[in-house]
Amino acid sequence: MTPDRQALLQRIAAAILRAPSPFVTRVGIDGVDGAGKTMFGDELVGLLQAAGRRVIRASVDSFHNPRALRYRRGRHSPEGFFHDSYDYAQLWAALIDPLSPGGDGRYRTAAFDHRTDSPVVAPEEQAATGDILVFDGIFLHRPELRSSWDLSVFLEVSVVTSVGRCAARDGSSPDPQHPSQRRYVEGQQLYLRSCRPERRATFVVNNNNLDAPYLVGR
Repeated sequence: MTPDRQALLQRIAAAILRAPSPFVTRVGIDGVDGAGKTMFGDELVGLLQAAGRRVIRASVDSFHNPRALRYRRGRHSPEGFFHDSYDYAQLWAALIDPLSPGGDGRYRTAAFDHRTDSPVVAPEEQAATGDILVFDGIFLHRPELRSSWDLSVFLEVSVVTSVGRCAARDGSSPDPQHPSQRRYVEGQQLYLRSCRPERRATFVVNNNNLDAPYLVGR
């Protein structure tokens, strides 16, 4: 990890550690596909654990809707990608509500496996006061989730960077204009326009250069 990246992560980790919370501190790591959310979240976890805190790690990708619902508006529909990808009711019931103030702390980190298109029965675990949830995923500042986070990070990247990283990871087309990318590029642009996550996040991080991310507007 470069010194620039280390310094930025340490600054955000320090803010998380200082955040007042009556129970579990809930942290959302938002950004379009390919923004670097999983890496960023995992690196934060290491810093938080090094400070002696117990961390609950989870992702929205474990709360997909079934395939038939995800594609009910058409296989290439941007609106379907934005509106139908995830089961937010399940996410609240299994994870967010139990970890919120007044929750019982009995949570599960997964409800559905999109690869097998089937529900999963994740083990129930027990949270304690002082734990930290680090949760990553797309669309985390949409209305259904805005109240979920005590702190949030929005990773800002260009469309070219987003599509290029997904191509390297998944073998998809690196061309943002390719028809196969329409669902994802336009669906995420719909999110950015309608939800303005850069205005709602606690921290906005430009993550185009993984070696030298920087805070935006701070």
